Amino acid sequence: MYYRTLLASLLGLSVSPLHAQSTVPSTVEACKACHGTQGISRNPTFPNLAGQKAEYLEVQLKAFKAKDRKNDFMNAIAAQLSDDDIHKFAQFWSSLPATPAPQSAAAAPAGPAIPSRMTMPADFPKGFTVYQTESEDGAITRRYANTVAWKAAKAGQPLPSGSVLFQVSYQAGKDASGKEVAGAVQSYSSMESRAGWGNGIPVLLRNGDWDYAVFGPDGKRRDQLNQAPCLACHKPQEANSFVFTLDKLKKATG
Repeated sequence: MYYRTLLASLLGLSVSPLHAQSTVPSTVEACKACHGTQGISRNPTFPNLAGQKAEYLEVQLKAFKAKDRKNDFMNAIAAQLSDDDIHKFAQFWSSLPATPAPQSAAAAPAGPAIPSRMTMPADFPKGFTVYQTESEDGAITRRYANTVAWKAAKAGQPLPSGSVLFQVSYQAGKDASGKEVAGAVQSYSSMESRAGWGNGIPVLLRNGDWDYAVFGPDGKRRDQLNQAPCLACHKPQEANSFVFTLDKLKKATG
């Protein structure tokens, strides 16, 4: 259920670049990935930041940091901020106009703020091993690791560049004996680490060199995916190679 709920909120879109400002906090790029480069969100599930009262923004960020206000994405982001960072963020976003100047279509291209670079392996699941299977709400979820990730986990090492993990949701069915079996694929969600992929990702969001992607049942990547919420959600798992199920992978027998 966690990943299916997560996917429903991953359509944050980018807007055109903001002109450089001397007062921009060095880590503010992470905010722009979901809330828009001018603080005006194009995703209805993320609020605008531009023009908000600085005191309000500061109180909310501190509440996220303390986890008095619950949100998987914002709790992970705010936990990395000092009180001074929070103050600067609030002042910066409050200073921007709540209604930005109109922009041309060429200046505001549609698309995800942080697009995925992953591709669907042509022969999946060849070369992958199932390490966890769950059944819930009429769906069977299987998690797969490629050989690189499998060997590293078994050796008790951090997952290196070249690691690929897939989570596949199947429609649950019954065989002739009434036993539950996996039917048609409903979706694929995945993460892959490649050297250099972390370059350019805002530091508050960066998951080493991991990228995230969602693929439809036909194996086509859903290019509207904004990775920012994925990155924020996995950020607290840094000690586990940014993988929620690393312990399951280590204990799997294959």
